[in-house]
Amino acid sequence: MAATGAGEQDFNRLWAAQAVSAFGARIAREGLPIAAVTTLAASPSALGLLAALTGLASMILGLSAGGWVDRRPRRGVLIAMNLVRAAALAVIPLAALTGFLSLPMILASGTVIAGASTVFIMAEHAILPGLVAPERLITANARLSATDSVAEIGGPALAGVLFQVLTAPLAVAATAGTWLASALLLLRIRSERPAEAEPGTPAEGLSFLSGFRTTWADREVRILFLIQMAWGLVSGVFASLYVLFALRTLALPTGLLGLAIACGGLGALAGAAIGPALARRFGAGRTLTFSLLLGGLTNIMIALAPSGTLSGMAALVTTQFLGDIFGVTSAILTSSLRQSRVASDMLGRVTGLFEAAAGGMTITGALGGALLAEATSVRTALLVAAVLSLIQPLLCAASPLGRARLPSRG
Repeated sequence: MAATGAGEQDFNRLWAAQAVSAFGARIAREGLPIAAVTTLAASPSALGLLAALTGLASMILGLSAGGWVDRRPRRGVLIAMNLVRAAALAVIPLAALTGFLSLPMILASGTVIAGASTVFIMAEHAILPGLVAPERLITANARLSATDSVAEIGGPALAGVLFQVLTAPLAVAATAGTWLASALLLLRIRSERPAEAEPGTPAEGLSFLSGFRTTWADREVRILFLIQMAWGLVSGVFASLYVLFALRTLALPTGLLGLAIACGGLGALAGAAIGPALARRFGAGRTLTFSLLLGGLTNIMIALAPSGTLSGMAALVTTQFLGDIFGVTSAILTSSLRQSRVASDMLGRVTGLFEAAAGGMTITGALGGALLAEATSVRTALLVAAVLSLIQPLLCAASPLGRARLPSRG
């Protein structure tokens, strides 16, 4: 069964809106820490604080906004979050032009963007099952991941060039325009029905409790939740230290760093293409376990990358490509498994809980990684995090999730 008519058209509109915003978002993702390093000479602790604050925003909004998302038309939520992100990012180039750019301003902008992005993710995950048939969920998620992959190829490469031609704060200004364009595309979605609150639903501020009960009651969703927490811990370390590692330890210019990250986009595009096929052939659970294992090994390769421009560039290109293949495959499968096992009227709360858990663990990883880097070295902190990432495939393999399958096409 395939989605047809208004639902199919509206998925295409969602897909287009996501594609536009994803491209610019890559500039913002790399741009804020690069602006902090190159313009304000930020230390590892400052970058750790930036990653921690973004994790805190994800945690707070994930815990508090799930019921709000589930009770409102998701299209309106998506549009509003695009506008909030555009406004928060526009502050950076304006402050740079007037001479008022500061580290607290970058921290505040990054925090607001992270919070709005969390709510956007919650609404995007919640709206998708209403636009496509159950057996098309993995294909739809793969398409969304594919556009993310294309953005990963072009966005950082463009960012690297812009950061060398312009100042880093001005280079991030393009992202605000992409989020405005995404909001206009989302206005064209027509078929969504208004969300209705079910009787006995807890207050919106406590909606995470029902999300937690739903998550913990299902053995497979429970393991997905624990994997998400482990991912947040590891990603917090890498988010706070990766740019610093590349620019200072490996001595890469910003332009080459952008190109290396863009190569990861090629791997992500490959992951979006082969992930669904592998899941249909071997099962979603087995494919997820395999992808998480190889992703962890790739993290170890990053931490062991040799110093020096040429050797460091070669190592980052290789690990970006391989890591994004496994990372995107894992992301597609975890999203599809969660959407297939959680009722639509609970998806906002459950997704919010997942984002909050990842955000909370990101804070721990970012601050802990920064402290470890200050006490030892950036390379040592990344290596410790890389080894910890192997917890994820162990959780998957040792649980029923490792044998899970998704609905197949009829």
